[in-house]
Amino acid sequence: MTSQPTLSPGEQEVVGALLALSRAFVGLAARSLADLDEEVTLPQYRTLVFLVSHGPQRIVDLAHELQVTSSTATRMCNRLVRKNLVARQERPDDRRAAWITLTPAGRDLVGEVMRRRRTALSTLIAELSLTRPLGFAAVLNALVEVTGELPDAQWWTRWESASS
Repeated sequence: MTSQPTLSPGEQEVVGALLALSRAFVGLAARSLADLDEEVTLPQYRTLVFLVSHGPQRIVDLAHELQVTSSTATRMCNRLVRKNLVARQERPDDRRAAWITLTPAGRDLVGEVMRRRRTALSTLIAELSLTRPLGFAAVLNALVEVTGELPDAQWWTRWESASS
């Protein structure tokens, strides 16, 4: 087990609040997926989102990113291929590895789930009284960037180009 950094009581409160918020967001993501006709699990959806953000990937790289074994990633990609949400492609410069790419149906599914989540989050934010919304957004975007994810505007730019 890794050791935790020493935090002030206020910083510990922030960690607790973020943990609670992450639980709420996992529930929100699950509900957004459940409302669709497609049967997509959260790990499968995470794979689709990663493909939007980072483009085509080798299975070994997806496995590393998702912190699963290559065989688990292969099985998950096989399911996504059967659902027509991703496709396998060979590249002329690397015939040894199959590359996983997002299909138009996969791109559309991710976009629809993200739009549903945006609506749900907009409803929640409308109930708050934020005195400095831009400062709050800056802190959240800093957290997003430190995790290696893309801020929302950049992510949507990648989503738009994922169909190309």
